[in-house]
Amino acid sequence: MTDQSPVRWGVLGAANIALKKVIPAMQRGRWSRVVAIASRDLAKARAAADALGIARAYGSYDELLADPDVEAVYNPLPNHLHVPWSIRAAEAGKHVLCEKPIALTAGEARTLLAARDRTGVQIAEAFMVRTHPQWAKVRELIDAGRIGELRLVVGHFSYYRRDFDDIRSRVEFGGGALMDIGCYPIMLSRWLFNAEPRDVIAQIERDPDMGVDRLVSGILRFAAGQAAFTCSGQLVPHQRMQIFGTRARIEVEIPFNAPPDASCRIYLDDGGDLTGRGRETIELPVVDQYTLQGDRFSKAIRGVGTVPVSLEDAIGNMAAIDALFRSAETRRWEVPP
Repeated sequence: MTDQSPVRWGVLGAANIALKKVIPAMQRGRWSRVVAIASRDLAKARAAADALGIARAYGSYDELLADPDVEAVYNPLPNHLHVPWSIRAAEAGKHVLCEKPIALTAGEARTLLAARDRTGVQIAEAFMVRTHPQWAKVRELIDAGRIGELRLVVGHFSYYRRDFDDIRSRVEFGGGALMDIGCYPIMLSRWLFNAEPRDVIAQIERDPDMGVDRLVSGILRFAAGQAAFTCSGQLVPHQRMQIFGTRARIEVEIPFNAPPDASCRIYLDDGGDLTGRGRETIELPVVDQYTLQGDRFSKAIRGVGTVPVSLEDAIGNMAAIDALFRSAETRRWEVPP
């Protein structure tokens, strides 16, 4: 009989995304229970534990990994620490849900495969959007032929934050817009086409002082069509995804940061009325995609279903990102390895 008890989670670090979004959401889940949090600053860990009702706080990541009661680890550490601490967690016998991007390069991400296979734990990338019902509905509409043949995916994701002290402003730590948010439209395009891009091309504008990519435009060519996206960490906040077929298009209103307290809408439009009056509005129920992500990973640990984004999928995404960075330098189409 399947063990249906909640998986006991530990969290590495006190990152804002963990404290404000992921932990509270997981605490509302049926299959997940957060029992420990660690920080290099014990006082910070204790303050987070007290605020969120977490039983144990540790002053080092190693102490948390040594806790026999912790079954799985959520890793929201800075990008350059994703792989080393995910490997250490796996070697300690913990399953690992690691924030995106899972690594700094595809080559680095591949080292996680050996760790997963050697230890037998689950390791996955935390693309919470893949658990939201709106994206399941998009995939359902495409598979049902509602837009005809899929030919083009277009996405945009931007926000404005120019802060020299922000970890995302450091090139050596994997900062910049492409790694931070451009990874979303890339991942979704690969998932919707159900294929890897044959080749990619990119134009990148970098911050003149910090050197990080602040504006990126990219194209991915697939056997069945194309994906185009723009992303920026120094533009007005906005996000949108459109999926074009030979007979209709789908527009996703809030594709990435779907609110946990409001319904989401997608639109199905056959182009018959350019004012949009003829489009079909599909409203999805209120859910918290972080709750769904945690529970789906926990269920996979218990032997029910699979993780939302596999390690192989994560490596494919990093390969596309690597090729886009190369393309910006070579000014040519580049082939992901």
